[in-house]
Amino acid sequence: MQQNYPPQQTSNLAVISLIAGILGITILPFLGSIVAVFTGHMARKEIAASGGTLTGDGMAIAGLILGYFVIVSTILGICVVGAMLALGISLPLCLVPFANQTGALLLLLPLM
Repeated sequence: MQQNYPPQQTSNLAVISLIAGILGITILPFLGSIVAVFTGHMARKEIAASGGTLTGDGMAIAGLILGYFVIVSTILGICVVGAMLALGISLPLCLVPFANQTGALLLLLPLM
């Protein structure tokens, strides 16, 4: 006897979370990461409530990891650059690409 299972679909929110997480780490550093985190949490909730008809929990988790990674590194980068500027420490050249990636470039403008 063959059992018929309901067809499974991938959650659209999980796909959006993964794409936004990738964009957040490449093209849209902070904005994409915020979108990835919000849609990732919404996707996981949607998948859990679907009763097994939706998949994509792994994509949602990947989007969350990418999003949180960029958000935390942005905040840490801004804190480090801000502390260095407040203490009057010159910014090493190795931090310039990191500061540019995380959006802390605005803190560097007075130095240039």
